[in-house]
Amino acid sequence: MGAVIAPSILSADFARLGAEIKDVEAGGAALVHIDVMDGHFVPNITIGPAVAAAVRRVTALPVDCHLMIEEPDRYIDAFARAGADMISVHVEVCRHLERTVSAIKEAGAKAGVVLNPATPLESLREILPEADFVLLMSVNPGFGGQKLIRSVLDKARRLRATIDDAGLSTRIEIDGGVTKDNLEEVAATGVDIIVCGSAIFGSGDARGTTSAFVRRLAALATQGPRA
Repeated sequence: MGAVIAPSILSADFARLGAEIKDVEAGGAALVHIDVMDGHFVPNITIGPAVAAAVRRVTALPVDCHLMIEEPDRYIDAFARAGADMISVHVEVCRHLERTVSAIKEAGAKAGVVLNPATPLESLREILPEADFVLLMSVNPGFGGQKLIRSVLDKARRLRATIDDAGLSTRIEIDGGVTKDNLEEVAATGVDIIVCGSAIFGSGDARGTTSAFVRRLAALATQGPRA
C-alpha cells in the first residue's frame, strides 16, 4: 500500500471550513490534519479542541491532531474528547515522553511523536517501539506555505529502514512544503502519510487537487517496491 494524503486545515478557508473538509473528503483524502499551535513552542496561534470537535462533526475521516504546544500533557484528554483519532507531540517539549505517549493511548487515540527538521532520529531510539506513528516535520513548524527542507527526505528514508529492520508497524508521516512538483519524490522515501496544506487549499480546487494527488500516489504504489 502506498502513501495517503492528509490535508491540513491550517491553510483552509475557516469561513467555509465544513465545505472545505467535505471537498477533500470527496477528493479521496485519508485523514484530516489539524495543526495546533500555542504561540510559545511555535510563533503562531491557531486552534483548540472546539475546532477539532467541529471537524469531527462534519467528517467520518480520522482526525489527526498535531500538538505544537509547550505543555501537551495538559490537553491530551481535551483533544481526545473532541474526537481526535490520532494525537502527536513533539519530542523537543516532552520531558517524560513515554508517559505522554501512554497517556495518548489511554485516552483512546493513536500516539505519534514528532521531530523538527534539526532533531536527530537518535532521539526516537527508546520510544519508537511504543509509537503508533512518527511525524517528521519537513519545514520549521509555525506557518504554512514554506519550502520543503530537502534533508528531511533522507531522514525519512533512514527512518523507514530502521522501522522495517526492527519489524515494527510504526507509520511515518511527513508535513511541510509538499507540492505537486515534489509529491512523488516525497512518497518514494517510504512515508505512509503525506500532509498537504497550501498545495491543496491554496489551489482554488481542493477537491480536484486532492483527487489528483491521490491518483498520483496510487500510480506510484503500483510501480514496485519503495525506493
